[in-house]
Parts: sequence; structure tokens; C-alpha cells
Amino acid sequence: MPHSLSQRLIAIDALRGLVMLLMLLDHVRETFFLHQQVSDPIDVTSTDPLLFLMRTLAHLCAPTFVFLTGLSAMLYHQKVQDRRLTSLFLFKRGLVLILLELVLVNFGWTFQFPPQVIYLQVIWALGLSMLALAALLWLPETVLLAVALAIVAGHNLLDPIVLSTETPLGMLWAVLHQRGWIELGESLRMRTSYPVLPWIGTIALGYLAGLLYRPPVAADKRVNALRLLSLATLVLFFGLRFLNGYGEKPWQPGENVTQTMMSFFNLIKYPPSLLFLCLTVSIALALLAAFERLQQHRSMVLLAQFGGAPMFMYLLHLYLLKAMYLGALAVWGKNHGDGFGFNEVWQVAAGAVVLGVIIFWPVRAFAAFKARRRDIPWLKYF
Repeated sequence: MPHSLSQRLIAIDALRGLVMLLMLLDHVRETFFLHQQVSDPIDVTSTDPLLFLMRTLAHLCAPTFVFLTGLSAMLYHQKVQDRRLTSLFLFKRGLVLILLELVLVNFGWTFQFPPQVIYLQVIWALGLSMLALAALLWLPETVLLAVALAIVAGHNLLDPIVLSTETPLGMLWAVLHQRGWIELGESLRMRTSYPVLPWIGTIALGYLAGLLYRPPVAADKRVNALRLLSLATLVLFFGLRFLNGYGEKPWQPGENVTQTMMSFFNLIKYPPSLLFLCLTVSIALALLAAFERLQQHRSMVLLAQFGGAPMFMYLLHLYLLKAMYLGALAVWGKNHGDGFGFNEVWQVAAGAVVLGVIIFWPVRAFAAFKARRRDIPWLKYF
């Protein structure tokens, strides 16, 4: 691998590592602080500002990860210089991710076998998005850009369409845009937690952003382009949010400045609104530019360790988190309704730090093994 490409990948892996850690924080919240439920969008009148901040930071995870997956697909395409191989690569990897979601990921959340509920979450959405990109990348780049922008900007126009999931068309719509339940029998049902349509637009935009990583593009020009794209997307977010008229629950002045700010940045994730994607992707672009400037810093190398084997880290943290919860329940018993939970938000952050420290060494070791043993085909899926 050329040295310049290797250096660019440090920044990409560092950003992926950062959002993986934010995801870890959110999953600790979901495990140990579930008695303090947060809705979508969040009820700002009854939610602790620190809890709101924690959940809002976690909003960065899915869009960044999907966007970077598209970007990485373009890097792969630049490497192989064969659209058919790139499409096949995305198709196979997408199928593997869907299988992992249905089997290992879902079991990591529920510990039920056979399962009674299958939650179709971010790995499922990422897998379906990769399948879609495997087809879309055959389009001319200008046409693909138009399609991606139309999906991201226009999918909120489809919000009024609500279909019953008891029909085949309704099931398909639940997968694409309408979060809901799909009944598969008396003892099994599926929850489409991550409707996939806007994520398809996001992965396509990430794929096109990968054009900035072509060898002829100088690092300074790439960083400047990332900054300009970030600024333009952020301006679009603030402009649309102040208008208060499209794709989002309107923000309202609160009893104080904090509550007003919470209302302004209170965005819909399921499915992600245009404004949700504008804010999160703009931050991801800005971080990607900053990380490329700082990639020789020790912190970037540390974050890249977490981003070097994302699927391995994802599965490992789910199972360790479940083990930590069951251990806490066995030692301290139930203290919040039917389960065990932390009493304060800061304890969630402390738990995430502990879990992050525990998984650092096995994740780093697996990432090194994966890089060293490229002759083992299945390692690339982790």
C-alpha cells in the first residue's frame, strides 16, 4: 500500500474509532440506564441536559459509519480499478453483515435462543445499504450524486405515507422508511429500528466523497474541500432549522437557554431526517479534515486502533456489556423496576470508560492479526 494512502487511512480509521467509542457510551446507557428512556425526538422538558448531550453525541455514530463505509468502498475501487469487483465486494460484505445482524448481533442484545424478537438495527441497515450501493455504483457519478441528494433531501416528503405492516407492501415500506413491527408468526416478530432508505443516500454520498482521495488530489486540497463541504452542509442545517418547516418536529423556545438549545438540536433519527444527516455528516467531514492534519498525533493512532477492526469491536463490546450487566445484576440485584441500573448519568460515562479499557487490547490484537494475515479471507469482514 502506498505511503500516502496509508496515512490517509489513519485519519479514516481514527474517525471510525471515535464514533465506535461514542457508540459504546450509548450502548452502556441503553444497558444500565434504560429506566431513563429517551424518545425520538427526545422530550426536552423532562430529560436531564447531560443525558440529552450524551444521546446527541451518539447521533454522530451511524451517519459517520455509513458515510465512511461508502468512502472506503471508493478506496477499494481505486485499488482494484474494476467496477465489477467493487460491486461484488459490496454485495458479499452486505450479505455477511445482514447475516451477522440476524444471528450474532441480535443474540448479543437479547440472549434469547430461539429469538422471539429480531431487531433490525444499524448493521442490518449498513448491509442493505451496501447491497444498494453495489447496484448504484454502476451509474455515472453525476447521476449517482443526483440520486443520493434526492434520497437524503427528499425522503422526508414520504413521511405522511403510513402503511400497515400486515401487507407485503407495508412490510417493504417498514424496511425502507416506516419504523415498525413485522409479525412473522405467533412467536417471532421483527422491529425495523433502522429504516434503510436515507442510509442508502448517505452511503452513496460517502462513496462519492472518496473521489477526494484519488492519488492526484493533494492533501491540502482534500482537507480544504472537506472543510468547505462541512461548512456548506452546516449552513444548510442552520438555515433549514431556523425556518422550522421541513422534515422535523419544530423547535420551540424553552424555559431557559439550555432547554431552548436542546429543542433546537433535538432531531429525528428513525429514520434520520435531512436535518439530522446535515448536522452529523457536517461534523464528520470537519473531523475527517482535522484528523488528517493531526494523524501523526498519538491520540489519532490510539483512536485508529479502535477503528481498525470495527465489526470485531462491535460484537465483542455487545457480549462483554451483556456479561457486565448480568454480573451486576447477580451482585447487586434489581434496583430499577425489573432490572439493575445506574443512578446517575456520570456512572454511565464511567462504565463506558471501563468497558473501553477492557476491550482495547483484544481489539488492537485482532486488528494487528487481521492486517498481518490477509491470506485468511473471512477476517476482512471484521
